[in-house]
Amino acid sequence: MRTLRPFAFSNFIGAYGLKPTLLVFKRLDRCAEGLQRKIESVPLGERHTKHEVENVDLGVFSMTKKLMAEFIGTFWLVLGGCGAAVLAAGVPDVGIGWLGVSLAFGLTVLTMAYAVGHISGGHFNPAVSLGLMIAGRFEAKELILYWVAQVAGAIVAAVVLYMIASGLPEFVGVGGFASNGYGSASPQGFSLTAALIIEIVMTAFFLIIILGATSAAAPAGFAPIAIGLGLTLIHLISIPVTNTSVNPARSTGVALFADGPAMSQLWLFWVAPLVGAALGAVIWKVLSPED
Repeated sequence: MRTLRPFAFSNFIGAYGLKPTLLVFKRLDRCAEGLQRKIESVPLGERHTKHEVENVDLGVFSMTKKLMAEFIGTFWLVLGGCGAAVLAAGVPDVGIGWLGVSLAFGLTVLTMAYAVGHISGGHFNPAVSLGLMIAGRFEAKELILYWVAQVAGAIVAAVVLYMIASGLPEFVGVGGFASNGYGSASPQGFSLTAALIIEIVMTAFFLIIILGATSAAAPAGFAPIAIGLGLTLIHLISIPVTNTSVNPARSTGVALFADGPAMSQLWLFWVAPLVGAALGAVIWKVLSPED
């Protein structure tokens, strides 16, 4: 079988007479040849598995980089998802509506999972971090640090969104500001009980989707798509009830700026997603005890 020949750094340097760096690039040649031999020793059908989300060794990244990735990912989730709701959903005749907002939230997670998921694991959500910890996929000692980075990213995104939204000439206030709520703060007036149930159930299924899509038995490379589409479906179901949280950080960021009872109702959007995440992790461990 024909194999790829490593690029000869030393030949290139030698041809142009750059002798002082020749020894360095000869070492690079040897490294490239060694890497090529290592790659060729792995059967073609197995080479992709080293790049699956669940098998990436996150230990190679510093905690600072992990927290930066979580901050950026959560920032993008709140700015993209809540931004779509605040800026684009209600525009007369051309507004994207609840369907567009649902897609926006799903796309933020999908894109960031591919962009920085290999650095931090791509949680972007305190409930996801808790669920992964309970499932044995995440270290408990890192949980609080991840939560801090996620909430910080959500708050900074809310600040940016507020600055944008307040730029309208007729701006008089942000209103609900894509916040979550029940009773009078629910898009359709659903009760506290309904809000509690749907947030627990939706978050539980979100964790089942995440754990299943990133398991060793799942097709490699498709986890972000399944997770992003799962979050889209969750929003399609639950926006009318609570405006969809399933993410305490997302709820916290916008609640700080929203008019109405968002802050007084914020407790539910921490309690329910965390309970739901724990429930989803337990269900997954029962389904897949070897995971």
